[in-house]
Amino acid sequence: MLYVSKMVPTNDKGRFYAFGRVFSGTVSTGQKVRIMGPNYVVGKKDDLFIKNIQRTILMMGRFVEPIEDCPCGNTVGLVGVDQFIIKNATITTHPDAATIRAMKFSVSPVVRVAVEPKNPSDLPKLVEGLKRLAKSDPCVLCTTTESGEHIVAGAGELHLEICLKDLEEDFCGIPLVKSKPVVSYRETCAGKSSRTVFAKSANKHNRLYMTAEPLSEELVTAIEKGHIFPNQDVKERAKMLVDEHGWDVNDARKIWAFGPEMTGCNLVLDSTQGVQFMNEIKDHVASAFQWATSSGCLCDEPMRGVLWRVLDCTLHTDAIHRGGGQIMPTARRAMFAAQLVSEPRLMEPIYLVDIQVTMDALGGVYSTLTRKRGHVFAEENRPGTPIHQLKAYLPVAESFGFDADLRASTGGQAFPHVCLLPLRGC
Repeated sequence: MLYVSKMVPTNDKGRFYAFGRVFSGTVSTGQKVRIMGPNYVVGKKDDLFIKNIQRTILMMGRFVEPIEDCPCGNTVGLVGVDQFIIKNATITTHPDAATIRAMKFSVSPVVRVAVEPKNPSDLPKLVEGLKRLAKSDPCVLCTTTESGEHIVAGAGELHLEICLKDLEEDFCGIPLVKSKPVVSYRETCAGKSSRTVFAKSANKHNRLYMTAEPLSEELVTAIEKGHIFPNQDVKERAKMLVDEHGWDVNDARKIWAFGPEMTGCNLVLDSTQGVQFMNEIKDHVASAFQWATSSGCLCDEPMRGVLWRVLDCTLHTDAIHRGGGQIMPTARRAMFAAQLVSEPRLMEPIYLVDIQVTMDALGGVYSTLTRKRGHVFAEENRPGTPIHQLKAYLPVAESFGFDADLRASTGGQAFPHVCLLPLRGC
C-alpha cells in the first residue's frame, strides 16, 4: 500500500516521478499494481488503472538512485505511472483496498493570474504546460473560464511568481503574457431575509417564494472538511445536523442540493407543505441553485455559507408550462432577491502576519500596515532582547509588494512570516 503525495518533474521534459510513502508491504520494479485516484470507489472501475511499475528509485536530494524494491516505512519514487496520476493517488496490489484520503492543505489558491501565449499559435504548448504545472504543485489550480481565459491560481504572490516562472521556462518554453494578480472573494449574507421574496416565470404561470439566511460557521467548516456531504445517508446526515448543529429534523431531511459544483457549503431546502408537483421541479431548482451559487449577484463571485428555503410555489397544472426553461431562471432570480434582502456581504481572504522587528523600526511597521489596511492585534517584547513580535491581519488584496514596502520603511530590520486564514467578511 503506497500513497503518492507529489509529482516531481524529471530531466526528461514532460515526465514525472511519482513520489510517496510505502505504508505496508514492499514495492518493486516490474510489479503489477492498481493505481486508484481520489475519485475511486471500491467495487467500481472509475479512476482506476492497472499497470506495471517500470522502475523504483530512491530520491537523494538532486540525485536519484535506482533500487530493486522498497519496504514499508520509506519514501520512494516510481517511474512509468505519472500519466495515470494528476496530483495524488493510492497504489496497491490488493483488489479490495480503499483509497487513502487526499491531503488537505492549510492554504488555498486565492490569488489568480490570467496567462496567454505571446504568439497565438503557441496555445497548444500553453495548454500542455498548464497540465504539467497542475501535476507538479499540489497547491496550484489551473482552470479555463467560459470566455476561454487560462487562469493560474496560487496561495500567494510569491507562490504564484514561482509557478509562473516554472510554467514559462520549464513546462511551456514559450514567452507568456500575464495579467495583474486578482484575488478571489466570496459572497454571503449576514442575517435572515427581511421579507419573503418571490419571482414569476417568463410565461407568468409559475411563482416561487423564497428566503435566505446564513449557515453557522461550524456547519460551513464541517461541510468544507467533508464531515457532512451530498452522498451521505439522509438519516445519518439529519441526525448530525439535529444533534450537532441544532437543526429542525424536518428541515434536515429535506435538503435538495449542496452548491456550487454539487459539493460546496451552500444549501437549498424544501420548506413547503402540501404543494403539488414539487418533486417535478426539484432538479430545475437544484440546477438554478448551482448556477446562482457559482456566481452571486454582487460581483459574480462564488457564494459561501448561505441557506435558501423554498417556502411556497404556485405551479401550472400542465407540465409543459413548468419545464426547466421556465423554472430555472425564475429560481435563480428568487435566490438573488433573497440574498439582497438578507444583508449581503463580501468575504475576503486575510493573511495572518507574524513580524519580528527591533524597537527602532516599530513605527515603520505600523505605518506600512496602516497603509495596507492591516490590523495589529497582538504585540509583545521578548524579555532581555530589543526584539518585538507583532501579530496582524493583512488583506490578501493589499499584500502585493508588502515585503518590499516593509523592508523600505524599516531599513531591512523587520522579518515577516505570512500564513492564510479562513475567509472573513469585509
